[in-house]
Order: sequence, then C-alpha cells, then structure tokens
Amino acid sequence: MVHTPAPRPPPRASRDGRALSTGAEPILSTRFAVPSVPPTFVRRGRLRERLAGGVARPLTLVTGPAGAGKTLCVADWITSTPVPWPTVWLTMEQGDTSPGAFWAYVIEAMRHHGIPTPPGVGNPTRADDIGSLSPARLAAHLNGRAGPVLLVLDEFDRASSREVADQVEFVLRHAGRGLRLVLISRADPLLPLHRWRAADEITEIRAPDLAFRPEETSALLLRHGLNPTNETVRRLAGRTEGWAAGTRLYALAMTRSDDPERCLADFDPGHGSVADFLLAEVLAGQSAEAQELLLRASVLTQVHPGLADALTGGRRAEGILAELERANAFVTTVGRSRYRIHPLFAQALRARLRDRRPGLERELRHTAARWLSEAGHLDDALPQAAAAGDWECAADLFVGSLAVGRLLTDIDPESLDADLARMPPDLPGAAPSLVRAARRLARYDVAAGVVHLRRAEAELRRAEEELRRPQSDVTARLTLALLRVLASRLLGSADMAEAAALTAERLGRLLPAERMAGHPELPALLLSDLGAAQLWAGRLDFARRTLSAAVDLPDLPATAGPRYEALGRIALIDSLRGRYGEAEESARAATLVAERAGLPVGRRSGVVALVLAGIAVERDQLGAARARLRRAGASAGAGGDPVVASGIAILNSRLLLAEGDPRAALRALSEADGRSPTGVRSPWVSERTALAEATADLVGGDPGAALRALDAATARSPECAADRTRCAGDRTKCAPDSPGCAVLSPECAVVAARAHLALGDHASALALLASHPVAPDGGPALVVRAVLARAEVAERLGDTRTARHLAVRALDLARPEQLRRPFLEAGPWLGRALRGSRMPADGWLPAATAVAHRRVGRSDSARPIGQPDPARPTEPGAAARTDAVRAVVVEPLSRRECDVLRQVAQLKSTEEVADDLFLSVNTVKSHLKSIFRKLGASRRGEAVRRAQELDLL
Repeated sequence: MVHTPAPRPPPRASRDGRALSTGAEPILSTRFAVPSVPPTFVRRGRLRERLAGGVARPLTLVTGPAGAGKTLCVADWITSTPVPWPTVWLTMEQGDTSPGAFWAYVIEAMRHHGIPTPPGVGNPTRADDIGSLSPARLAAHLNGRAGPVLLVLDEFDRASSREVADQVEFVLRHAGRGLRLVLISRADPLLPLHRWRAADEITEIRAPDLAFRPEETSALLLRHGLNPTNETVRRLAGRTEGWAAGTRLYALAMTRSDDPERCLADFDPGHGSVADFLLAEVLAGQSAEAQELLLRASVLTQVHPGLADALTGGRRAEGILAELERANAFVTTVGRSRYRIHPLFAQALRARLRDRRPGLERELRHTAARWLSEAGHLDDALPQAAAAGDWECAADLFVGSLAVGRLLTDIDPESLDADLARMPPDLPGAAPSLVRAARRLARYDVAAGVVHLRRAEAELRRAEEELRRPQSDVTARLTLALLRVLASRLLGSADMAEAAALTAERLGRLLPAERMAGHPELPALLLSDLGAAQLWAGRLDFARRTLSAAVDLPDLPATAGPRYEALGRIALIDSLRGRYGEAEESARAATLVAERAGLPVGRRSGVVALVLAGIAVERDQLGAARARLRRAGASAGAGGDPVVASGIAILNSRLLLAEGDPRAALRALSEADGRSPTGVRSPWVSERTALAEATADLVGGDPGAALRALDAATARSPECAADRTRCAGDRTKCAPDSPGCAVLSPECAVVAARAHLALGDHASALALLASHPVAPDGGPALVVRAVLARAEVAERLGDTRTARHLAVRALDLARPEQLRRPFLEAGPWLGRALRGSRMPADGWLPAATAVAHRRVGRSDSARPIGQPDPARPTEPGAAARTDAVRAVVVEPLSRRECDVLRQVAQLKSTEEVADDLFLSVNTVKSHLKSIFRKLGASRRGEAVRRAQELDLL
C-alpha cells in the first residue's frame, strides 16, 4: 500500500498580495487594500467633514444603494486626510457570514496593517469555529490599547448573519476607546442601532446625504471634460436624483458623443450601461418573488401594496416592499403604505418586461387603471388607462378627476399631455371632446379649442335629453365652464369670461366641499383667466380685484402657475398707471413664486418679462430691456396670448425708438393692432399703440402725423364715436366732461400737447393739459411727463421761471424710480430751462443741460460693461465722483462675477445665490471677495451701489 502524504496548505504570508491560509481556504490580502480613487472623483467637503467628526463616536454607519459612492467617499477620506489612529480596511465577501471566516479576516487585516493582535491568537480552523479567538479576548485587547484602532468594514451587508452581527456589536461595546468602527453597507446592519442612537454614539450618512447636489453634478461633468450649462446640470440632477453611479455613467456617455446636450436628451436608461448596472447590481440580488414584484410594479408611478398584490396575484407585497426599502434597493417610501421605484430603475425594469414578456405591460396597466379607479385614485388611474389604450376610460377619468386643472397648471404637464396625445381623433363623446379642447387651449390654439368645446356642449346636451336629467354630469359641465373662461380670455371677451366664471362657481358648489378642496388649482385658474380677460377689456379696477383674489389663494405648487400669471398682470396694471415701483415689486414677487415652485421658463406667459422690459426702457437700461423682450418673445404666450403678442410689438417699437430708429419703431407697430382673434379690441392696447406711433412721429419730425395717430385711435372708441360731432374731430375743442374727451387719456393728452407745441399752437397745448389732468391714482411716470409738458409750454411762452420750477419738480418726482426716458425725449428746451439750476447730487440722471446735445434714444446697450457713455455727460461734481469710482476698478468683472453681483443686488443670501447659480457656497464667497477687490468695496451694499454707478447693473 502506497502512502500518500497529505497536501500542504497554501503558503501564508504577507502584505504583498500572496495568499494567506486559515488551514482550509486561502485568505486574500487584496481585500485589505483601501480602494483607489479614480481621477474623475469629486471630493465633497461636506461628507469629509461628517466622517472626520463622526469617528469621534464609536460607530459610523454609511448606507446607500448600489453605486451611491459609499466606498469611494470613505476611501478618499482615509487616503487624503491625516487620520490620527491606525486604520484597518477589510472588504467583506459573500462567504463571510460564518463567524470563523469573518474573524479570520479581521485578524489578518489587523496584522496586514501592522496592528498587534491578542497574544496567542491563531487562525480559526473551521468556518463555524472561531477557535482561540473569542470576541471577549479581542475586545479586552483593544480596550487596553493606548489609542483606538479605526476599523472599516466595507460591504458589511454581505456578512448578514445574526451571529456575526451580535459578536461585532459585543466587541464594539466592550472595546471602549480602543475601537472606532466604520460600517459601509447597502442595508442597515443587524445591530441594535436604536441603542446607539439613544446614547448619541453613532454617526449616520445615508442615501440622501450621498446624493449629488447640482453643484457637485456640475463638478463631476467638468472632471469628465464637459462644459455643462445650468439647464444640463438641472436636467441630469433631476433624472438621476443625485445617484452617483448614474451621474457618472451619463457623463461617460456624453463624453463619447459629438453633441453632449443632445446625448443627454436621447439617452435611453432602459437599455445600455445604466440599465446593465441596475439589473445586475440590484435586481439580480433579489429573491425570485421580489424580482417578479419589481418587474410588474415598474408600470406604476407609486406602488400601493394592495395594487402590487393585484398585479402579482400574491399577498406578500407589503412585506417585500418594506424589505426592498430597508435594503436600499432603489425603492423608497413616499407616504403611508406607498412606495416609489427610482425612475431609472423603473425604466430598466419596464424595458426588461417588454423584452421578455411582450403584451404583459398593457394587461398590467388595465389592471392598475381598474384598481386605482375603484380605490378613488382617479389622477393615478388616468395615465394607466391611457397607456393601456383604453381611451374611453381615460377620457372619462380626465373629466371625472377634474384633471383639466393639472393639464393647465402643473409644473410639468408634458407627461399628462403626452398620455392624452395618442387618443384617436375620431373617438366620440363629450369627454373626448373636452380632452381635445383642453389640449388645444393649453397651446393657445383658441380656434380649434372652441370647435371642440361646442362639440362637447352638444354631446352633453344630447346625453341630458336622453336621460331627461338636466346637467347630470357636474364634473363635465364644470370642466366645460373652466375651459370657456380660458377660451374667452384668449378671445378677448370679458363678458363671456364673466358668464362662464359664474357658471363654474355654481357648479363647483354642487360638488362635495372636500373634493373641491383637493383641487386648489381650479379656483386659482378661474380667477387668473377671468382677471386677464377683464384686463384686456380695459376694466382695470375689476381685473385688479379678481387677480388679487387669485394671488391671495394658498401658496401651493398646484396654484403657482395661476398665481404667477395673476401677479404678472397686476404688475402690468400698475405699469399702465405709471406706478413702476409697484409694478416692479409685483413682477419680482411673481418671479419668486415661479422660481420657488420650479415653474419652467417655457411655461410662463411672458407678461412679467414684458413689464420689466418696459420699466428698463423708462430707466434707459436698453440692454436689459432688449434681453427681457427676447425672453418675452420666447415665452409660451408670445404666439397666442393677445396681451403678450400685442405687448411685444408695442415694446419693441418703444425700444427701437429709444435706440434712435423712429422708422423701424413705426414698422414694428404693424404687429400690434389691439385685437383678439375674434377682432375684439382692447382699449388700452389701442391707446398704447397710438401713443407709441405718435411719439415715433414726433421724434421723426412729423407732429401732424402724431395728432392723426392719436385722433384715429380715439375715433375707434365707442364713446368717441357716439359723440363725434361734439368736437368735429378737433380734440382741443372738446369740453372736459364730454364723452369724446373722456377717451383721450392724460398720457395721450400730453403727447398731443407736445405735437401742438411743435406746430406752434401753444394755446391748444395748454388747453389740452388743463382739461386732462392726471388722475389721483396716476403714478410718477404719468405725472413726470405731464409736468414736463407744462414746463415746455411755459418755456415756449417765455416764462423761464415757471419752466425751471416745473422741470426741477419733474426731476424730483422721477428720482425715486430712476425715470430717465422722459428727460431724454424732452428735447433741447429742457437744457435751456434748467440752465443755472442746481442738479441732483446723486448722479442718477445725465445733466439736463447736456440732454439737448445727446441724440434722443441713444442706446447704452452696445457700450462695454463698466465703460462710460460718451454721450451722457454728468453734472459738475458727479463726473469727478464717477471717475473716482471708476478709478478703483482694478479689472473688468468676469461673466460669472456679474451673475453673482446681479443676484446680490436682489438681496439674496450667499446660500440662495449658490442654489440659483449651481455653485458651492465657498465658490460664491470667492466671487464676492473678487468683486469687492475689483470694485474697491468692503460690503455688499457698497459693491452694488458702485456697480450701479458704473452701469454694471
């Protein structure tokens, strides 16, 4: 018999990567290495600070889903920060669930990193036997050390046995100051965490902490050689929800594309690298039952356990979902007994569902639509029915759930609109017609919208006649009334809008109060549209009250859109009345509402941009005015909202005139005829058009044409037409209380008076101004022009003293709101009138003595930032002061510094500026230091003031 010697165990050793042995399985020393950090890694100071402060406590727990950046975060902290204690790193593997294997690796990791182990401790000889090493011996050994050992256990979720967890907790509790433990895990370990929390002896860094913030997303893209815009960063951060691996995979895909921006838009997360990662790292690690639930529930926006059971045919959904949430498997709770699958994971799951089980998705969506509808979740049922192709059900749900409010006011209505866009065009019934009407009106297609509204009304009438129950479908009638208010606004009919609004209010009272309370967007939408229709009709007082009622509604995401539009139109009313300060305040408030709610720029009508552009023209900030006018032109309302479309044409004319081109200003007015799609004229739009035309004629040297333009505009007024013979076409012969004069506003009277002066008719000019005083509610912009017109009359008549007195008064009135345009358009007489007068000391206006030498309407938009306008000299003393301010400018501000300065001028905090510009707080502080240095300022207010003096703002 031949004796065969027993095989030798593999050689032990070492720190050089050779295999060590427990006598059974080799121990891999590569598991003791701290992972290396890639060059594109973004070091996040906030997490490093949490880790550095956290190890003052015995236990630090870092948990998050796969790819959250847990391991690299801790590895970077260890390798780049001087840790005052010896550090031991151990990466766990699936076989470490037995105490023997687990403690063998812990002891070898300590030895590998040069940490003495308890005397006489060998290696366990079996996976289920820890041999001579007991947790008590290790704890006592650590407790006897002079300083602690920092032990990092990565992937600790793989050591998932209760026995191992109990022994780890025992060692940590009895090691005293000798051990600092960092656990990195996808799921919470089986330790009594509640005890450590109660004793304040644990630091926790969880998935929300690990999520990339927008400024960190921007930094990661820059590390990959990309130069992202703020919008790209916003979209990527929103799509990945801060998931680190997803962000990096998107960045890698963008670097391989010739058009990175387009790549982001076209990237399919259902296939490719993102899906491969999620399916392999997350789905594959779940039980067969959990995998089936995830695949079937991926069709849902929110997962109700009962609905998940209906989709799977099982009864264990609630427990499975809770376990998936605990395991950080991209499932999170969003409320009581409701869960949400991360959108990227859901898309990958749906792609697999379609590939492996064609046709099942539609069946699942049918089931979901029925379950949600029966449970009363109509808003959630609608997209499921649409996705399943059950269009009759989808249309009925749209009406029954009053989803018209969501379609017209949601921050992101595109998904609902996309669901409804596939509805067959020939589907009969009132509900489908209402769906089509809502979609058309949301796009300002009023002609098609009205056609569908008439069809819906006919279908409702036919159904009620068959049932012999008038107005049996209250929700359908209410949807019809709300859409009629919107259509009436776009058609320019305040009477129709008011009638439809009364009907909507009556129908709303027929529904349960709690149901209407669940739709706060409906009254906000109704009031905003009604106020806009009243504004078009010139009923400014009624419009202001209606719009103010909309603004006073609760500040909720659902009401943000209507409240934004209402504030914008209130600003427009204030602007029409010459109250630019109040108009600007309302416009800023509207912008704040929109930004706080995340209302996309493309969803804003453009009224706010128009108001701010008009104010900028009056302040002679023509560059800012042109930028805001472009913003209004790119808005949703530019092509269909009559207020916005007419306002853009009028303001463009004013801007062209201010830039010195009266002929182009007149051509621009051809697009503003003051009529709605049905030909209903707006009195104030007609008046503003006539004012712009007359002013351009005056500047162009044709005062007769200016008078004809004003006369033609007032002739179109019903009041003037009814009593046309009283003045026989001569506005100066109207009695002050005549209907004809009533339609000639004080602002028109000022322009007409200036035209008469240009013709040498001083008496007519004086009579016009006397018979058309500015109303008590007239704002500074109206009063300044009226006072200047009186001053011009006095100067022409040789009354220099009165002219000077009135001109100085106009300057005093204009100063608070920085109204420069009236003085720049006044003409050379103003310089003569103010000769020898003491000019304002704050330098907000060019000296009146020099205005006559400046071309009327000269633009400052082409002037380099921070450079003086050679055609705008300043008064004695102001020039020296401005030169002194300019002298401290060391170098021009960068584009980003200008962005920061504009934010600071709006009184925003450093944190708010950082959020708005997608920068870190420290970066904003660095920009501020540079701004202070360049402007020679020591405080924010001083920097803003000097920037304004240099025309940087």
